[in-house]
Amino acid sequence: MKRNIGFVTQDDFLYPHLTVTETLVYTALLRLPNTLSKAEKTMQAEAVIIQLELTKCKNSVVGDEFLRVFQVGREEGGGRTIVMTIHQPSSRLFYMFHKVMLLSEGNCLYFGKVSEVMDYFSGIGYVPLVAMNPADFLLDLANGLAPDGSHENKSKVKQSLALAYKHNRLDNLKAEIQETNSSHFQDGSENNSFGKWPTTWWQQFSVLLRRGLKERRHESFSGLKIGQVVVVALLSGLLWWQSDASHLQDQTGLLFFMSGFWGFFPLFQAIFTFPQERKMLEKERSSGTYRLSSYFISRIVADLPMELVLPAVFVTITYWMAGLKPTAGHFFHTLLVLLLSVLVAQGMGLALGAMVMDQKKATVLASVLMLSFLLAGGYYVQHVPAFIGWIKYISISNYSYKLLLGSLYSKSDTYPCDSGVCLVREFPNIKHVGLDGQISGAVALAIMLVGYRLIGYLALMRIGVTKKKYA
Repeated sequence: MKRNIGFVTQDDFLYPHLTVTETLVYTALLRLPNTLSKAEKTMQAEAVIIQLELTKCKNSVVGDEFLRVFQVGREEGGGRTIVMTIHQPSSRLFYMFHKVMLLSEGNCLYFGKVSEVMDYFSGIGYVPLVAMNPADFLLDLANGLAPDGSHENKSKVKQSLALAYKHNRLDNLKAEIQETNSSHFQDGSENNSFGKWPTTWWQQFSVLLRRGLKERRHESFSGLKIGQVVVVALLSGLLWWQSDASHLQDQTGLLFFMSGFWGFFPLFQAIFTFPQERKMLEKERSSGTYRLSSYFISRIVADLPMELVLPAVFVTITYWMAGLKPTAGHFFHTLLVLLLSVLVAQGMGLALGAMVMDQKKATVLASVLMLSFLLAGGYYVQHVPAFIGWIKYISISNYSYKLLLGSLYSKSDTYPCDSGVCLVREFPNIKHVGLDGQISGAVALAIMLVGYRLIGYLALMRIGVTKKKYA
């Protein structure tokens, strides 16, 4: 059924930075079956552009609610049935309809001839007390308002109407639909020729990846983000300019700053991902366009260039300006640790955004969590009470700071102190965190890397799924 019917909401949602052609081609590649080649699917999209008279603006971006660059032409005589909804029609217009469907929270309360609707509701005990527009009466019922003006629970009214329709009319409707399907699809042979999904997982992934990269090309490496990272990197390099082993306190401070900054930055980049795309995800998931797994993996992969390149630029600038150990091994070790920390923080942002699905609430929650992780990271507070000390075991900052220390220092390293030469591992900040447990720290971050994304995936499973309240 989903292959033969398209549903357009009152406020339709499209990717604003794709062109008209890109929007239709990607939709065709995702929704048309594998019996058609890629070239044939593209030709179908081009045919739609011609039918809807969009040729002049096919290379223009679709735009969002603030930017609309094209208007759809008229579709007449195309051999298609178009059903439209009208808000609160007048009585005269209402009786011009052939059939009417009354829905409440996705549940059908009535479907049938307009001439029979008032008699049907009268027959189950819902009669308007005064003469009124039938459309207004039906809308009141859909909202759970009893016609007698009683304060009966709205949910009970809706449930009663849904159950009444199920017992009185649903069997007849199913029989009618089955008869129609039999005549059109010859005992369902056409429907059974395709599987649940029109395309394979890999096809969905590749199309969604290309679409995602094109849609976010304006923001992935925007001048503002690049400028922000470069300025912070230069400022950090100047503040910690050529810091050597005699300034061990400063060096450990730089490492903790790096773990903190690259905890917040990717977290708040990722936290808006799913809330911003929720409406598109709901629309495409409800129509069976693709698997959730193909969308989720493509979204993660599409973000990798930005998530990996910007931290690499930051480390490249700051590391050498700050005068940290000038060897390739120490540099790349530091870079790998920071990239791992960035991916974990990004996963946390994806999980929070998917669970909350509200940008403001997710931002507040993320701020509280990340600040808690920073405070428990072992730099600001070294004597944490036992009843709250467990936070460090789930703190991204704690593990990333520990691994960054291990990337630069070993147990045998020394630094100049008042007594001459002291071991780096005995320096107070480093001694508290410790240089041991590097492997366990990396494993903990790896578990978070997978775990946060798994939480985000499970949270997204509820999006685009139709819920039936009444059995």
